[in-house]
Amino acid sequence: MSIDIRSLGYVRVDSTDLDQWRHFGGKVLGLAEGRGPDPENLYFRMDELSARIVVAPGAQDRLAAMGWEVADHHALSAAVDHLKHHGVEVESATPEELAERRVEGMVRFADPFENVFELYHGATYEMRPVVTPYAQTFVTGEQGMGHIVVPVGDDVEALRFYTDVLGFRLRDSMRMPGEFVGKEPGSTVWLRFLGCNPRHHSLAFLPMPNPSKCVHIMVEVERLDDVGRALERVRKHQAPLSATLGRHMNDQMVSFYVKSPGGFDVEYGCEGLQVDDDRWVARESTAVSYWGHHFGGS
Repeated sequence: MSIDIRSLGYVRVDSTDLDQWRHFGGKVLGLAEGRGPDPENLYFRMDELSARIVVAPGAQDRLAAMGWEVADHHALSAAVDHLKHHGVEVESATPEELAERRVEGMVRFADPFENVFELYHGATYEMRPVVTPYAQTFVTGEQGMGHIVVPVGDDVEALRFYTDVLGFRLRDSMRMPGEFVGKEPGSTVWLRFLGCNPRHHSLAFLPMPNPSKCVHIMVEVERLDDVGRALERVRKHQAPLSATLGRHMNDQMVSFYVKSPGGFDVEYGCEGLQVDDDRWVARESTAVSYWGHHFGGS
């Protein structure tokens, strides 16, 4: 038995400059700025949910937490029992935290690498339809808000914890030279891509420290033209382009990467692969992309 995580529901970001995030989220990514209980925070909408990305004032720029949705209070209770059985320390949300996140139930825990996970159920959704600044539609629903790539210290332990304890399913792998992440020459480390719904992967990890506690998050739009228009906005607003347009091998996403004010990248793409777990076979891709994705932005 494992936890029945349904999707990546939200991310929470600490920021030393909320004005930068307001400009980046609205003018570059095309997110809709919503409303929320804490007037000091920024709440960005992508769909009918009250918030998918929340940016709060902080002492440093980094990912604060990622929220993973479960079906209901029974699923959350079972998840807590499962985590405790595996020796994971679990903290229940305070009434104030529940109110600010606008969820019915939530618990928090850290993985072995101090990445903060929040499991929740009962998120609020809005009667007002979301109106994005540039009329794009984000791909969410049962696939959640996108995917996230987090830094870990040990790829073997990360795969064990995320699959055996949290219940993610291995979808794809990529090997890389160990010296690339400071390991001994001739060794191998693995990037692993893990799923929990039809999206090819919702969680991935890179065995390399990262001060922003995040490698990148991905948001997906319905149309290639919306990716192109977003790329034009990156140039117009002089946001730092991290990788050029390309198509990934593993999830077939056509995307580019832009550096966020949080210090991590945001991948912005379309045409992501959906999979059927009953038929899917995990394999090893031999390159990052079929074409493009020149990191360094040139």
